[in-house]
Amino acid sequence: MKINQNIILIGSMGAGKTTVGRQLATKLGREFVDCDSELENRTGVDIATIFDIEGEAGFRRREAVLLEELLLLPNAVIATGGGVVASEENRISIRRSGIVVYLETTVKQQLERLRMDKKRPLLSSADREEILLKLHHERDPLYRSLADVRVASGQGSSTYMVSRILDAIAKYLAETSLN
Repeated sequence: MKINQNIILIGSMGAGKTTVGRQLATKLGREFVDCDSELENRTGVDIATIFDIEGEAGFRRREAVLLEELLLLPNAVIATGGGVVASEENRISIRRSGIVVYLETTVKQQLERLRMDKKRPLLSSADREEILLKLHHERDPLYRSLADVRVASGQGSSTYMVSRILDAIAKYLAETSLN
C-alpha cells in the first residue's frame, strides 16, 4: 500500500501515539516525530518545566508553532500531543496535512497506563480520574470530528495496532478514491 501523505496520530495522553507511531513509521520506512519530544529537544527542558514557567497558554503557543513546522515534513508519521486539538487553528492545519488517525482509549486504560507517570502537568492533581474524565469529555468530540480513521487503542500489542491502523487507512483510501 502506498500512502503519499503524512499520517498524523491524535488522541488522549496514554493512547499509545508515541509507541505505535514509532513502529508505524518503521514499518512504512518513514520519519517519525513526536511533537512533545521534539518540543523538549528544542527547548532543552521538559514539558512540565514549560508549563511551570509559561503556563499552559505558553506551552500551547509553542506547540502550535512547532506543529505547523512538523506538518510540512513529507510523508512523516507525526504523534501529536493530547491537547493539540483544543485549538481550531491546529485542527485546520492537521486536517489539511495528511491522514488523521484517532487512537481511541478509555479513561480506565489511561489511568492504568499513566499510573506511574509523574511528568504530565495536567495530571499533577490528586484526582487523576476526574481530570481525565473532564479532558475526555472536552476532547473526544474534537478527536472524532478531525479523524479520518479511528482505531481502538489497547486491544492487542503495538504491532497489532500498527496492522489495524494500516488496514483502516487502506479502507479509508479505497472509500475516498471511489468518491
